[in-house]
Amino acid sequence: MVDRCDVLVVGGGLGGVAAALAAARLGRRVVLTEPTQWLGGQLTVQAVPPDEHPWIEHTGANDSYRRLRRLIRERYRRTRALTSTAASDGLLNPGACWVSRIGCEPREAVAAIDEVLAPHRADGRIRVLHRHAPVTAEVDGDRVTAVTFRDTRRGVEVTVTAPFVLDATEEGDLLPLTGCEYVIGGEGRDVTGEPSNIPGGPDPSCQQAITWCVALEHRPGEDHTIDRPAAYPFWRGYQAPFWPGPQLGWATQEPETGRPLRRPLFGESGRDLWTFRRIRWAGHYLDASLTDITVVNWPQIDYWLAPVVDVADDVRSEHLWRARELTRSFVHWLQTDAPRPDGGTGWPGLRPAVDVLGTDDGLAQRHYTRESRRIRGRTTVLETHVGVDARPGRRGAQHMTDSVGVGSYRIDLHPTTCGRGYVDVAAWPFEIPLGALVPVRLRNLLPAAKDLATTHVTNGCFRLHPVEWSIGEAAGALAAFCLDHRTEPQAVHADRAATTMFQTVLDRLGVQRRWPPEIAESTHDTAGAP
Repeated sequence: MVDRCDVLVVGGGLGGVAAALAAARLGRRVVLTEPTQWLGGQLTVQAVPPDEHPWIEHTGANDSYRRLRRLIRERYRRTRALTSTAASDGLLNPGACWVSRIGCEPREAVAAIDEVLAPHRADGRIRVLHRHAPVTAEVDGDRVTAVTFRDTRRGVEVTVTAPFVLDATEEGDLLPLTGCEYVIGGEGRDVTGEPSNIPGGPDPSCQQAITWCVALEHRPGEDHTIDRPAAYPFWRGYQAPFWPGPQLGWATQEPETGRPLRRPLFGESGRDLWTFRRIRWAGHYLDASLTDITVVNWPQIDYWLAPVVDVADDVRSEHLWRARELTRSFVHWLQTDAPRPDGGTGWPGLRPAVDVLGTDDGLAQRHYTRESRRIRGRTTVLETHVGVDARPGRRGAQHMTDSVGVGSYRIDLHPTTCGRGYVDVAAWPFEIPLGALVPVRLRNLLPAAKDLATTHVTNGCFRLHPVEWSIGEAAGALAAFCLDHRTEPQAVHADRAATTMFQTVLDRLGVQRRWPPEIAESTHDTAGAP
């Protein structure tokens, strides 16, 4: 079977959704593929509540991203029996969590995304292929001509052809399939000159930890202890050389300093683990039988034993299984062996919240991917462009004349598979350069997620929810612009007049390309890992 469209978007995460939406709004026919049953990527399939900057409610995000956040809140008001206080709260935080201003259940985010796309699907502008994974790509010279997908339910294949192909996958899956020049892992400070990159030269195997999240609820007085996982004895005795305590323990690493950090599971300070990424707070509801639900995305389940990108399929499968076993082992430890403040051990009333994440075991549909393959682009974003300490004597990030969006987050690198602990340093509110979306060679392939031209270091502040959305929206709009003007991304980037014309299109879409001056020169402590 062969399908044709104007813009093929591979990957239905936040970047992919934004890319498809932008191209459709500009009059183009889009095929959007996604290997799982849900759109939304890290927000839904990976179960990570939005990591955002402090100004998110009034600036620093595109209009379309703000609309998605509004729709999520509106859905809670329309479909849930909320208290009058919650229902009237214009800035409702469904989970009342402290890492995010809008910690929500993934199903509500999925429904809001579907609502955003519905008009375009109804008029035929967007066609969504769920459970379709890319397997091969056809390339003619410097152009991608087709991508073939396998339907993971039926095993049949479909080939999609399009003048423009956007890679919005979680790990940059199209880059090796198309022969696109790319980087994975640490480039090394000898190569990039970045003070926070890995010592020496490149190490593709030095990748950030992945995390297999799980949703939990707590039912005191009940026993929901899961069977002891096969890997439990290993994880019960494992401690990484750089970690301040056993993997299954309360001692973690303070990201900014590396010092030991302990947070209680439950506490009254508002900085406990339970409220950290909570996605449902029972206090918002009239029904007293409802419980809290929290997402475990804590350092104790970061998996750093080996990389899972650009490795053999059997190696990847083994370590993804081990990552799941780590999460299940941590849940079992919480239920049985975790020391409690009263001197006892374990909370057997903790229960995996089945089906909340679209699964029957409470685990997310796929692992949380922090680091993707990254294109070699016309511009590479370096720590010296955005890092506070890497720009001594300067206030603010480097101004990008070709800005296609904005973002803000600390450079937050989780422990890596090469034995480094946290790297967490301050970054200025930054701009996203068009040149980071333009490959050095391929003419019609664009990154639309975390696979733009950042480094191992700057990936740490470009990988968050609103930034990924902005990257995708810019990529989708760029594809439509090139089709309208019969040009190519490289030509748009090389011609200042063409860049300005494209930026005018982004402005009409409601893309924010500049920070207000009073914020552009501000630093802040963004909530990151506990």
